[in-house]
Amino acid sequence: MADTTLTHTGQPRPDGLRGIAADWASDQRAFKNVSWGKAMMWIFLLSDTFIFGCFLLSYMTARMSTRVPWPNPSEVFSLHIGGQDIPLILIAIMTFVLISSSGTMAMAVNFGYRRDRRKTVVLMLLTAVLGATFVGMQAFEWTKLISEGVRPWGNPWGAAQFGSSFFMITGFHGTHVTIGVIFLIIVARKVWRGDYDVGRRGFFTSRRGNYESVEIMGLYWHFVDLVWVFIFAFFYLW
Repeated sequence: MADTTLTHTGQPRPDGLRGIAADWASDQRAFKNVSWGKAMMWIFLLSDTFIFGCFLLSYMTARMSTRVPWPNPSEVFSLHIGGQDIPLILIAIMTFVLISSSGTMAMAVNFGYRRDRRKTVVLMLLTAVLGATFVGMQAFEWTKLISEGVRPWGNPWGAAQFGSSFFMITGFHGTHVTIGVIFLIIVARKVWRGDYDVGRRGFFTSRRGNYESVEIMGLYWHFVDLVWVFIFAFFYLW
């Protein structure tokens, strides 16, 4: 049976690639059922992807172009435990904590659409605690490196660009995690009060019975976790 779907001009939908182009151009299928909140979050995440991408590209360019030896991450980010230096142990724990928070956030979204307020709130708050733990460990990492002489304009181990790259990239990501923790708590409070069940008017409260704000928070949180994977690979393992 021929496809008789109409485009925005009222004409029958063309076949093949022309039909696909017509769908996207007229917003008939690709975005028809997407809410403005989710669409805006995707646009924000896309723009943020470009920013983080530029930061990482700048870091790689600086590292490959400098003639001064680049500090060894395994030595710089080691902790002295039990009489010996353990490389990247703190970074490994931070990565495990943040990746685990992605799992709790996914479960929170699942229970949110099941209208299970209690489990949704518990999982969102657990995600916030894991995020706050990550930020706390990052603050400890910053304090340790600053005490050892790392500055945006130099460091004791080699190329001066190391300090500026480190503080810029990890600081920008840590700010995203901190903002995410704050909004997780805000949305969890609204879920606990039943704002999404009764349709109470207010910020981040959608129409009655719609827990989409939990899903939107999930999109943001998964993005923050994914960005950390790239930072971990390029900055700490390279």
